[in-house]
Amino acid sequence: MNNRKVSNKARVYHRYLGFFLAGIMGVYAFSGVVLIFRNTDFLKVEVINEKKVEAGLDAERLGKEVKIKNLTFTSVEGDVVNFEQGVYNIKTGEVKYFSKKLPYVLDKMTHMHKATSSDPLYILNIFFGVSLLFFVLSAFWMFLPNTTIFKKGLYFTAGGILLTLIMLFV
Repeated sequence: MNNRKVSNKARVYHRYLGFFLAGIMGVYAFSGVVLIFRNTDFLKVEVINEKKVEAGLDAERLGKEVKIKNLTFTSVEGDVVNFEQGVYNIKTGEVKYFSKKLPYVLDKMTHMHKATSSDPLYILNIFFGVSLLFFVLSAFWMFLPNTTIFKKGLYFTAGGILLTLIMLFV
C-alpha cells in the first residue's frame, strides 16, 4: 500500500470512529471536569439517610457501616449519640445521617469514568482507551509526511508533549 492509500484509510477510520465515540467522549470530558471538584460540594445535593445497624457500635465501626471517614462522636444524650453528620441510637442501632451526592445522572457518569476491573464497565473503558490511542496514532497518518500541514502538526505535537511534561512534573 502506498502512503496516499494509508493516509486515506487512516482518515476514514479516524473519522467514523470519532463519530461513533462522540457521545462517550462528551461524557468523559464532562465527568472529568466534574471529578476535578470531587473534594468539594460543587453540584452535590444533600441526601438524608436512615439505616439500622448493629447496636452499641463505637465511632470507628459506625463510620465503616455508614461509609463516613473519620467519624467522631460529638455528644451523648441518653441513648442517642450525635456526630457531625447525624445521630445514632446506641440501644436500637438506628442511625440517621446526611451525606452529599452528585445528582443521579452525574453520579452515573463519574462512576463510569472511574470504573475499575471489578466493575462490568471496565471492558468498555479499555475499548475507549484503546480507541483514544488509535486517535493519537492515526493523526500522524492522516497527512502525508512531506506536506506543510504535517510539519506544523509535529510542532503542535511537541508543544502538547511539553505541556504534558510540565503538568506532570511541576
